Amino acid sequence: MKISKSIFKFLIILTVFILLYITVVTEDKGDEFNFIEISKKFIDNYISRFVDESNKDSGNLDKGKSHSSADEYSSNYIYLFDREDKNMEYEKNAKSRAYPASLTKIMTTIVALEQIDDLSSVVPIDVETYKKMVDKNSSMAGFYGRELVTYRDLLYGTILSSGGEAANSLAVNISGSVESFVSLMNEKASELGLKDTNFTNPEGLDDDNQYTTAYDMAKLLDYALHNEQFKKIFTTETFKTTSTLDHPDGIMLESTVLSKLIGVNQEDFEIIGGKSGTTYKAGQCWATLGVKGGQEYILVVMGAPLEDISDSDADMMQLDDSIKLYERIS
Repeated sequence: MKISKSIFKFLIILTVFILLYITVVTEDKGDEFNFIEISKKFIDNYISRFVDESNKDSGNLDKGKSHSSADEYSSNYIYLFDREDKNMEYEKNAKSRAYPASLTKIMTTIVALEQIDDLSSVVPIDVETYKKMVDKNSSMAGFYGRELVTYRDLLYGTILSSGGEAANSLAVNISGSVESFVSLMNEKASELGLKDTNFTNPEGLDDDNQYTTAYDMAKLLDYALHNEQFKKIFTTETFKTTSTLDHPDGIMLESTVLSKLIGVNQEDFEIIGGKSGTTYKAGQCWATLGVKGGQEYILVVMGAPLEDISDSDADMMQLDDSIKLYERIS
């Protein structure tokens, strides 16, 4: 039990008055009674118990409650819940707005899947947005401008490799323009009740008007995972694209999340799928699907510190946070 400082002070004052009264009474009876000594022992004992209880509280992860020691995790925004019963296992600033970075592509992909009739249809990589992504140093899947690829290739390129050119080419080929596709993204956000989410682009590059929360993103991912094709893509570690004139052998795409987990100890749980997101404003972000005790869990961590965006292995605090949080599910 954690006691506020004001109550703690009140209890000490009350104790002093009680002991003072006892001292007067015992003196009248002729008994020896050392008020100062007893007061000291009582207060010292009380403080010790108070500190022990506080430390105990800060070391527990209470189901359905925020952790009392938020500094234990580097990520600024966290939401973890059980997919079956929707019970929240842990949260930290889960409803505070944050930059989504490439977690945006979760929405891009599910909206695209709900619009595409044939995943094998061949479409071009949009040249205009391709150049824009190159100029902005966006993460890329590896396609070239005007290259003819399938919708399936674009979907895997968007989730696994976090390709900005793949996400924008989905948008342009489906809706005719990025702006029209973004409208579909925001319509879906409204439909799902994502009250603190707004999109201005399909790739996730920072924009003051593009924001979400860990809670909203977890809710979105839960919805998307009900789509079998989305779940298949989301839980794939590697995928080889179809042969094209530009890439006769195809492109080997690799999950930016699952590839980082190779060799990482996952004793009683397994992270089976994920999407990463990284910008200087957003920090390091992960949205993952994990399994523990036969149950599926969704975990979103956002805003983990980032020092060097060019070194994908230098800052992995979002990975550390994810592992610790899955480990502590009871």
